[in-house]
Amino acid sequence: MSSTPSVSSPAPASSRAFTLVRTADELHALASRHAATANRPATGNRPASGENRPTSENSPAGLPARASRTAVVMTMGALHEGHATLVRTARDHVGPDGLVVVTVFVNPLQFGAGEDLDRYPRTLDADLETAEAAGADTVFAPSVDEVYPGGEPQVRITAGPMGERLEGASRPGHFDGMLTVVAKLLHLTRPDLALFGQKDAQQLALIRRMARDLNFPVEIVGVPTVREPDGLALSSRNRYLSGGERRTALALSGALFAAADRLAAQQALRARAASLPGSESRAEALSRLGEARAAADAHAVAQASEGGGADAVRAAARAVLDEAAKTEPPLALDYLALVDPADFTEVADDHDGEAILAVAARVGTTRLIDNIPLTFGATK
Repeated sequence: MSSTPSVSSPAPASSRAFTLVRTADELHALASRHAATANRPATGNRPASGENRPTSENSPAGLPARASRTAVVMTMGALHEGHATLVRTARDHVGPDGLVVVTVFVNPLQFGAGEDLDRYPRTLDADLETAEAAGADTVFAPSVDEVYPGGEPQVRITAGPMGERLEGASRPGHFDGMLTVVAKLLHLTRPDLALFGQKDAQQLALIRRMARDLNFPVEIVGVPTVREPDGLALSSRNRYLSGGERRTALALSGALFAAADRLAAQQALRARAASLPGSESRAEALSRLGEARAAADAHAVAQASEGGGADAVRAAARAVLDEAAKTEPPLALDYLALVDPADFTEVADDHDGEAILAVAARVGTTRLIDNIPLTFGATK
């Protein structure tokens, strides 16, 4: 998770006419012109209603890429390298003849009382430069009235039980507002695929669930988290951090990496345990001989063979966060959770399979989130 995904370079910006559009009508006209240039119907290459395209990792082998598809990258602006990676990945998926749309819209529905809607950075000029350099064809930057004509919508998407956990518990109503605007923007941009960062893992899971449950004819593609060289996950809110706060904030990624290291060590011990039957009796024999270090190692092997050890992985992460809470400025933990990616419920200690370790914390006045995917039982 700490490395930037490898992506091919976008087509030179000079070979495409980059455009800023403000209304859906302008965007649809641009898409129609693009489709005509690509010699295909504007509505072509989209799956039938009720069919959810397979994610890229599950696409049928040998299936040729379809010409001139449309991809959308939804953002709230303040673009950084993480967003640029999404745009480059979108360009990879649709090819040089495809249409890549970046939306820039600060959605008021997903900000609760006391959150940072008013101070959320608006940097459209810089965003246009970033999007164009990364390979986008157009930025769709609608007004609030364009997205919500007549005021806030009376009918909204409800995130359901998954949307009430973790981020949903900390930010009531956030995911309802997020899904509502994503649904609106999917209708307005009419993409074949939409790309979202895995840093917002719960958001990505909910969008995938919405697309599946409500039969959106779009492929949802998750793109790995992009990090600074020191491990901090890229976020538009990082610019709020002072130097001292940023050092404290490194505990979020540090906790995740400590947990991943603990799991890797645990998996290695489990592999050894599988090759050393009767390790418990061996440990007892070594203890009688006074070989304390060897005995401790053998006990660890025996213990590792007994369960998945999700609790130990949680403890490794929590130890880092507990230390950060004692620093100045301190880290104020919101949650640390090791969850099933299917529904974001906590996994048991003997869990086998995929999991997500998610963390949220506040440093100063800035709230940050991060996560890492983990696989338990891989050595069985």
